[in-house]
Formats: sequence, structure tokens, C-alpha cells
Amino acid sequence: MDNRIELREFLSTRRAKITPEQANLPAYGGNRRVKGLRREEVAMLAGVSVDYYTKLERGTVGAVSASVLDAVARALQLTPSEREHLFHLTGTAPAIRMRRRPALRAVRASVQRVVDGLSDAPAFVATNDRDLIAANALGRAVFAPLYDAASDGTPNTARFLFLDPAGRDFFADWSKAAADTVANLRTELGRDPFDAGVTTLIDDLNRGSAEFRTVWKAHDVRYHDTGFKDLRHPVVGELHLTFEAMELPADPGQMLIVYGAEPGSATADALRLLSSWSAEPAAPTLQPPVRKE
Repeated sequence: MDNRIELREFLSTRRAKITPEQANLPAYGGNRRVKGLRREEVAMLAGVSVDYYTKLERGTVGAVSASVLDAVARALQLTPSEREHLFHLTGTAPAIRMRRRPALRAVRASVQRVVDGLSDAPAFVATNDRDLIAANALGRAVFAPLYDAASDGTPNTARFLFLDPAGRDFFADWSKAAADTVANLRTELGRDPFDAGVTTLIDDLNRGSAEFRTVWKAHDVRYHDTGFKDLRHPVVGELHLTFEAMELPADPGQMLIVYGAEPGSATADALRLLSSWSAEPAAPTLQPPVRKE
């Protein structure tokens, strides 16, 4: 990843998202040549010269102070994840992290016990490059289409989403899932451009998916920490799930992801049904019950 190109495209796309009205600036008439803010407007809002900001956006300014980046982040109204990404792209301390140790692909027994102990909630251990390297029984039941499609037994949510036609059926809101996944991957790449798993995944998706290439150009970044997913399960139908993702500090590149449902909802009932089916050793493949006439 060429950070100068990434920085230029990231700042220009963020600038295009902010209108003069949002920045409390006069619109100067309706005949504007650029979408969003001009460079000189960002420079004014950040309290730097136009020449300095232009060099920053081109990636040719050299070392940048944290106070200047904070001012630019405020001017562009960046989210916390976007601000962090800006610091990573410029290599500016103290926000930038040290290069992380190689991601671990094995799950420790104690972590697996935690995952298995969450019997009433789908739970997974995922890597930065979106491999699901561990799951409990309910997790495998909920994500059954991914496990059925994984030739090596290790599903990858991003590959399934973009490279498998079944992904469009399983993810009920495919466009949102695609945008979130790409934004998460760009955040990971900004944190550690040397992560071989992430860079390989992004290269494969760029080659194999026109949709991925389109969404990637947006330069959106987002934390993968909390949110919701709408799934279309082949057995129990629509699932509206929340999730919490927590990094495992002792296991570089791994995170624990736990899904849940609103109490008393149809999704909660569906999860209980899937849980009972997945607990039956004689029924490894989920099938709806046969109704007697």
C-alpha cells in the first residue's frame, strides 16, 4: 500500500463529503467546481496555509504534528475511526500503533472454552482477515451457509460475501454488509499495512469482485466493534442480530464476536430453535421438522 496515494484519496474523499453548510461556511453561490469543500476552505478551518494543506493532501508534506492532524480531523468532521486512520496514514505518533506481531491462526483452549460456554448466543473467534477460526455450535448453525461453502472448513466472511453468489441470499442487506466489511478491512490495512493475511484478502477481492472494487474506492473506514446484521437463514428465515466484537490482547489478530437478539423477538425464538437442533448429535445438517398432516 502506497500511503501517499492512500492519504491523498482518503483526504479528498472526506473533503467531498462535507458541504459548506455543514462546515458553517457561506456557499459562495451555486456555481461550485468541486463537490464538498475546497482545499482552501479546509485549510482555513484547520488554521493552516493552503500550500501546507495541499502538500498534506498530496502526501508530500513530510512529518506532521499531531495538533495539525487534529485540526484537519475537526475541519473534515472525521469520525474516531477516520481520525485514527489519518494518523496511521501519516505515520504520526502517538496515535499510530507499532507494527503488530503476526496474527495467530490457532485458538487457545481457554478461549475455545469461553466460546463453547456461550451456548445461548452465536459466538466466533475471527482473524483480522475475516477467517472464522473457531465457533460454538449455535454459531455454526447460524452461519451454516458459510460452513457449507468452506472447502477447507474455515469460512471467510468477506470471501463469502463478495465471491460466493450465496452471499447475496444470506446477507439480507447485502449493500450494508459489503460497505461495512470494506470499511473494516481498510481500517485494518491502515493499522498494519504489513498484515499478509489482510493484504492477500484485499488483492483477491479486488481481482474477483467488481462490487468490491467499487466500494473500496469510497475510502470509508469503520471500527469492527459493535453493530447489527440482518441474515436470511435457509431454515429459520430472517434473523435480526446485534453483535459485539472484542479484540483478544493475548492473541494478536484475533477477536471474539458474540451475536444476540432482542428478548422476546422472533429472532430470539429462531435462535432457540437453531440451538435445540444444533445440540442434537444425530442431526449435523439442519433440516426443518417434518409436519404430520
